[in-house]
Order: sequence, then structure tokens, then C-alpha cells
Amino acid sequence: MEYYKTLGEKTVDQLEEKDLFWQYNEESNSIAIIVNHLWGNMKSRWTDFLISDGEKEWRKRDMEFEDVIRTKEELLIKWNEGWQCVLYALSSIDQDNFNTIIYIRNQAHTVSEAINRQLAHYAYHVGQLVYIGRMIRGNEWKSLSIPKGNSLDFNKKKFSKGRHGGHFSDDLK
Repeated sequence: MEYYKTLGEKTVDQLEEKDLFWQYNEESNSIAIIVNHLWGNMKSRWTDFLISDGEKEWRKRDMEFEDVIRTKEELLIKWNEGWQCVLYALSSIDQDNFNTIIYIRNQAHTVSEAINRQLAHYAYHVGQLVYIGRMIRGNEWKSLSIPKGNSLDFNKKKFSKGRHGGHFSDDLK
């Protein structure tokens, strides 16, 4: 999860405030709209996730796709609130509650299934953020992983270190 959080942040860092509200057309979502949706989903899914349905009664999903974020500061507040909720909930998982059955829209999930469901959902939307960012920045885009044409050099460097216990997100550093 932290890897996808970092990808989103490194995308937003490359953009001007106006870029966060750019839409390809009226039917497409801006980065701000996607962040607002992620925030609503994260707050709903991960608040009391072991004891209440992940689709909270207070969630207003349809409003998540409206232009409600007005500034980069507001976007970052929602981004961080959402991820804080996710990461806090994940940190509460232990051997005593790992086998708990939880519900999302009244459908039973193991903790692993729920995590995988949300991981796929967040990766999907963070990929959209990155893609929009790349479209906006064009030739000025700074690669978030292996720069185009540098795969051989990247792999040579990685394999020269021998096996290590590094974290997947270390590739972003």
C-alpha cells in the first residue's frame, strides 16, 4: 500500500495546482476527483473495518465524483487522511484477528481478500493519477520507476548488489 501511496505523491509533486483539476473531457475524472473518490473509499472501507461493513451508511459515493476539492492543500489533506486510515487499520491486524471475516457491501471477505480487493482498487486509481500526470507533463515527466531506455542499466545495478531484503518501494528512491 505504501508503494502506491508514494507513486501518487511523486505524481502530485510534479504537477502545478491547476493540473490537479485538468480533465481530458467532461466525462473523465481529474486527479482531484480521483483523490476524492479514493479518500471516500478508504475512509469507508478501513474505519472500524474488523467490526463494521466496509460500505458505511455515512458514505456519499456519488459525491466523490464531483468537483469538491478546490486546492492542492485540500487534495493533500484528503489524500493523507485516506492513507492514514488505511495504514492504521492495516497496522491493527495481528494473529488474533487475522482470521476475522469482514464485510464489504454485506459480502463476506477474509482479511486477506479484503486487503487484496482494496490493493487492486487503489493500484487501479493510482495508475490513473500517474497516467494523467504523464499526459500533462509530457517530455518534462520524471519517471517514477525505471526511466525509458534504462532497463539494462537498472537491472545491472540491482543484480550487482546480490540478494537483499530490500523493500519493493525502495525502487522509488
